[in-house]
Amino acid sequence: MAFGVFIHRSDSIYDDSPAERYQFPAQYLSRAQPTEGDWIIYYEPRKVPGTRGYFAVAKVERIIPDPSTSGMYLALIEPGSYLDFASPVPFAGPDGPVETGVLNEQGRISGRAQSAVRPISAADFNRIIDLGLSDDAPLLPRTDAIAEADRLREEPVPFIFEQERIRVPALSSRLVRDRIFRRTVLRAYDERCAITGLKLINGGGRAEVEAAHIRPVEANGPDIVSNGLALSGTAHWMFDRGLISLGDDLEILVSRQANDPDSIRGIINKGGYALQPARLIERPHPHFLEWHRAHCFKQ
Repeated sequence: MAFGVFIHRSDSIYDDSPAERYQFPAQYLSRAQPTEGDWIIYYEPRKVPGTRGYFAVAKVERIIPDPSTSGMYLALIEPGSYLDFASPVPFAGPDGPVETGVLNEQGRISGRAQSAVRPISAADFNRIIDLGLSDDAPLLPRTDAIAEADRLREEPVPFIFEQERIRVPALSSRLVRDRIFRRTVLRAYDERCAITGLKLINGGGRAEVEAAHIRPVEANGPDIVSNGLALSGTAHWMFDRGLISLGDDLEILVSRQANDPDSIRGIINKGGYALQPARLIERPHPHFLEWHRAHCFKQ
């Protein structure tokens, strides 16, 4: 097993869904196979407008021939392993590329940097994970009364590890994943509730909005922004209980089983549609919305 880097563009022509699968041609099979059962980092090239650089991490469960396309393969992502970075990592920092493996013997960027699938050393993997999981401006928790578990989830504790120790345990921590997911979702929505349109910051500087999974973690919902919504406490409660949902066009749907539908309609956006992030890649994905309507929404 070995760590790897998979290049993914937001405008990719391949049948990619980063939290679920990565499609690649046969020429990359020998490079992809060692990552089976191990972790990879997603990277968006510098030539992409508004590039995210190194933007997420995931674990490759297995690699199979693509049953729908001859000559293509799929790296299937282990459910629940994908995680968007709190802070996308640029290709180069003050001291040069953060992925030193792309440098040749003369210290210059080599052709390896163009490879869509490539191995990455443990040292480079650790460095990028440290930068990606760090959060210089952590969000304060929503309420003043913080349980001890919530305190652990929200405090801006730096990631400190033993030298050369692999960062994998942190990637599987639910506390870490919840904190990162909250940061990425609330940032995408500017800390504003997608259903009500309200942006409320309490007297302690805390955003009165929560990061909700569209397809919940318990149902193998990934920690990706496109599976998230920023919701006020009331909207979150109604969404989880199927009293409201969203159409693929983000129309807010109100259940016919709600006992006071008029009151619900009174607090949603007057336009009847949920707010959405500016970046297309971060908007709620129809795949997750369809799951919520089929499994949660009370028609």
